[in-house]
Order: sequence, then structure tokens, then C-alpha cells
Amino acid sequence: MTYEAKTFDIPATPGISKETMDNHIGLYQGYVKHVNLIREAIATERDNGDAADNYALAEMQRRLGFEFGGMKNHEYYFTQFEGGAKQLPDGKLKELIEKQWGSVENWLERFKQIAKTRGVGWAMLYHDKETNQLVQTWVDEQQLGQLADVDIVLALDMWEHSYMHDYLSSEKGKYIDAFFDCLNWEVIASRLN
Repeated sequence: MTYEAKTFDIPATPGISKETMDNHIGLYQGYVKHVNLIREAIATERDNGDAADNYALAEMQRRLGFEFGGMKNHEYYFTQFEGGAKQLPDGKLKELIEKQWGSVENWLERFKQIAKTRGVGWAMLYHDKETNQLVQTWVDEQQLGQLADVDIVLALDMWEHSYMHDYLSSEKGKYIDAFFDCLNWEVIASRLN
């Protein structure tokens, strides 16, 4: 089975240019392509039986984690814009945020601090079904630090390709603000259902 790049119905995103969004989607399509290429190369190498290069297989498996994380993280990222900006609805997500952080504003301030972590990666909000709690953290690159046995609720891409066409690296806070201004919170809240 091969993966197919998804299409996204993203309206204009004030503060994030169409050029940035189009280039970003092109990058996502590259992740999908490379996931398929690496999986094919792994299968081919394994078909070599005893002659298989175990070092090459190990390196391909390591790289698959990066490419696969890039593919899936971006699918969460782009679907958050579909349908245009919509406010956080009343319901489970809002209740959990308010229970854990006191208010949506308190949570948002903390999440934005995580997003400003130096380096490339993602600010992620997860839902732990076992404890019915939200957990947020920084993920290096695409895969390092992804939490186990939790579901992604919100994914904020903080690689430079997400904002450098529109903002200087010293202005990434403006990108973060634009990101939150463009989100469809109904899509995000539905991830808890």
C-alpha cells in the first residue's frame, strides 16, 4: 500500500501568505513521496535475504520515522485551516482547557511559549484518553519527542518554512498569532470526539 498526498480546502489565511501555504503543501507532498520511496527501498532490501545490508535497513527505518512524522504532522496542521477561522466551541476541549489551565487565555499564553522554543519542530497539544487530560509539549524535528498513546489535538509547525517567507525569524511570534487567528477550532475540537 502506498500513501497518497491529501488535498486541503484552505481559504485565505490572513498573516500566512498563499505563497507560504502553497510551498508548505508542496513540502508535505514531498514527505508523502519519501515515505513511499523509503518503504519501497526497505522492502527491496529485505528481499535480498541474507545478503541484505542491515546497516542500510536500519538507516532507512530511522529516516522513515522522520518522513512519516512529517507527513502525518502536516496532515493535522493543514486540516486545522479547512473551513476558515472559527472560534473554539463549548464542549469537551474547552472544558478540559479551562479545568487544567483556568482559562483558554492562560492555556494559549503557555502554548505560545512552547511554540517559541528555539530550534525546529512542533508545538503539540495531545489528549490522553486514559486520564482524560490534555498534554502539551515540544517535538523536535518531526518525530523526536512525540508522546506515546495519546492523540494529537493541535499541531503548530515551527519549522522556518512555515513562516520565513512572511516573517523574520525574530518575528515568529507574529506567525504564531496569525496561526491562531486562522484556525478552525471546530475541526480541532472534533478530534476529541
